[in-house]
Amino acid sequence: MTSMMAREAAEAADAVRRQIAQSGAAFARLGERLRAAPPAQVATCARGSSDHACTYGKHLVETLLGRPVASLGPSVASVYGRPLVMPGGLLLVVSQSGRSPDLLRLAEAARAGGVLVVGFVNDPDSPLAARCEVAIPLAAGPELSVAATKSCLTAMAAFLQLTAHWSGDLALMREVAALPAALEAAAALDWLPMLATLGTAGRFVLGRGPGFGIAAEMALKWKETCRIHAEAFSTAEVLHGPVELVRSGFPVLALLQSDAAELQAKAVLDRILTLRGRLLVAGAGPAGAVALPVVPGLPSRIAPVAALQSFYGAIPRLASGLGLDPDAPANLLKVTRTV
Repeated sequence: MTSMMAREAAEAADAVRRQIAQSGAAFARLGERLRAAPPAQVATCARGSSDHACTYGKHLVETLLGRPVASLGPSVASVYGRPLVMPGGLLLVVSQSGRSPDLLRLAEAARAGGVLVVGFVNDPDSPLAARCEVAIPLAAGPELSVAATKSCLTAMAAFLQLTAHWSGDLALMREVAALPAALEAAAALDWLPMLATLGTAGRFVLGRGPGFGIAAEMALKWKETCRIHAEAFSTAEVLHGPVELVRSGFPVLALLQSDAAELQAKAVLDRILTLRGRLLVAGAGPAGAVALPVVPGLPSRIAPVAALQSFYGAIPRLASGLGLDPDAPANLLKVTRTV
């Protein structure tokens, strides 16, 4: 029987279409507002899969708009009780449930400090949505499986919409419009046979630029659904120590996209092959790597997101094959109420 997690992941393309149709005007208004009064600082705040979407969004805002983005720990407000002094700043808060007390407290502290708080929240009736000056629904629909899938993909779509409307970049607008079809095509690709060859040993997931947040999300999904330890690294950062773990048969999954980081990433993957690591690559990898099926011809900013869709289709089946329930990991809850 198909898991709930797999069924929900397969709904992502329709969810992104719904988000574009229902929230496109809200993103257009927000983009116009940010162009008229550019924020002095930009920050994000989220937990888990939503934070990985923020990492993806950070890359978009920094490379397309030239504005540095910081990731804030909500404990600044919820545990340490400190004010957030960011007058004229922008805080992007992302959450599936909109109910975690630490995110609520930080949103309150930010608004009290004169920050424009924008929420990308799946539940428009949640406490977090009510605390944001601008709340834009992710439009993922109900997500019942503990492991997030479509809410993470729709959060990434929200960041793509945000940067497209903020920058006014017509090419990026076209990428927004192309994303649902890309996700649909990616959902039809079967990664399970290749992922299963990696066994249950610890592994690396590598990505850079728009692929790094996706690598972090894949590593999390291996942990929370399959009880397999995985660590995500930038293809640059992995050379600063972690590569020492690579030996014959060491599992590595790498994401490649055709952009300015591609040549450096391929050089790192060549190094891993020299060390006899077992390398799976989503993208145009080096000879000797196992090629994962990908949707051809996608722009570099959405290719890693499509790869995540393919990964989501395989990982619950991998978990089931290990005798685990991907919909209800033993030690996790759907709504994690951290303080």
